[in-house]
Amino acid sequence: MTAERTVHSPGVQPRDHQSSPVSVVPPRGTPAGVRFPAQRTAARPVSPLPLLVADGAAAVVGTLALTGTGCPPLLVALLPVASLVLRPRDGLSPVPRLLEELPALWGRMTAAWLLLTALATVYPPPRDLSTGTVLTGLALQAAAGCVLRGAVHGRRRARLLRHPHTALLVGPATTAQRVAAAVLRHPGCGVRPVGVVAEQPDGAEGLPVLTTGEEVKRAVIQNGVRAVLAVHPCVRTEQAPLLRELAESGCTVWEVDAESPSYPARERLAGFACRRLDLSPTRPDSAAKRALDILVSGTLLLLISPLLLAFAVALRLSDGPGVVFRQERIGKDGKPFTLLKFRTHRPVDEHESATRWSVANENDMRRFCRMLRRTSLDELLQLWNVLRGDMSLVGPRPERPYFVSQFSQTYAGYAARHRMRTGITGLAQVNGLRGDTSIEDRSRFDNAYIDDWSLWQDVCILLRTAASLVRPTGS
Repeated sequence: MTAERTVHSPGVQPRDHQSSPVSVVPPRGTPAGVRFPAQRTAARPVSPLPLLVADGAAAVVGTLALTGTGCPPLLVALLPVASLVLRPRDGLSPVPRLLEELPALWGRMTAAWLLLTALATVYPPPRDLSTGTVLTGLALQAAAGCVLRGAVHGRRRARLLRHPHTALLVGPATTAQRVAAAVLRHPGCGVRPVGVVAEQPDGAEGLPVLTTGEEVKRAVIQNGVRAVLAVHPCVRTEQAPLLRELAESGCTVWEVDAESPSYPARERLAGFACRRLDLSPTRPDSAAKRALDILVSGTLLLLISPLLLAFAVALRLSDGPGVVFRQERIGKDGKPFTLLKFRTHRPVDEHESATRWSVANENDMRRFCRMLRRTSLDELLQLWNVLRGDMSLVGPRPERPYFVSQFSQTYAGYAARHRMRTGITGLAQVNGLRGDTSIEDRSRFDNAYIDDWSLWQDVCILLRTAASLVRPTGS
């Protein structure tokens, strides 16, 4: 979004410039300011080693069918290796049933034996494995795999029944109590709810309702809570600071659809669709994302440097000195930085620049400046912000401190946008949320982007942005 704007934002009235300062980003932690024990190590994921051993042993049993066939030992050794490589990703919770895994088991074992048969015909000395040999080996491996995997799953299921994962539910008390009761009726889930975190109790019987930060902290420590279930769609934005604190203290946070399922889910908990929320502040700023930022921004700056110079000269000749516009914006974790762009409009003073919103009157702008604004070419200098590390190519658009403080108090989840670096473009922008559009909608799209971040998603957003640059829409 551009900064030199003169129209007020709908529903947001600028306050006096000398008014008392407001925190740009709400303090981390619970509303009571309670910090959870950060020294706890994160819960260990389920080790894949027992299943790897079971699959490898089953493959070795299958190789017994190759005895006397003269198959080269190197190819025989490839069968266990191929079986391990093709191992599917295991579910997190609950422990999967063996019958549910049979299609994947048969598929990967069949692929391994077909590969072995194909290689045996070309590997010197070539051997033609009979259909009976292949089927016998496949049957031996499948039988051994079912027995060994069943034993591993049985031990895990018994361990979960003896020592289930303790969990807190976060959301409206009535909904959370209903989900907790359903989970308690199915101990095979391996989850034991111990409390409900809500703004106020509903008076109904059930688990204790925790309404203060101290109560939540005490429940986490005394019960060794390692799982948190967010049971209402808006909880992950309204309670984002609390959920992040719990995640950083070693808890795994899950979003549970307590009503009719609204999204496909790999995981089920007592019949409820659920998905894991990655609230780690470091995930979206991974090394791969930063490498993409440096590669693309550095390359583009080298390629378009003559164009940038031409823009600067044209602006200097048409609009006088001061072709670069600098303005303070809020970046990751609420830290301010200086955003760069070409100056296309001159505000009356710094107060107007900092507290006025939306698009300047384009009739008051020179034709060249209007062209830069409508094509978003005035934003190209922000590639330098990306190269410096102030911003990313893709992320929530940065805003001025004055508006960040107001929006953080008005719109649930707005402050959570600052979990990651701001960007030149983002999911909200490619979905048409540019200029004078809904702040609530932007916040929702930005948080969805952060929660579902992937490097491929960044590439897709960049391609969609490049395709829309020719559209006269300004940012």
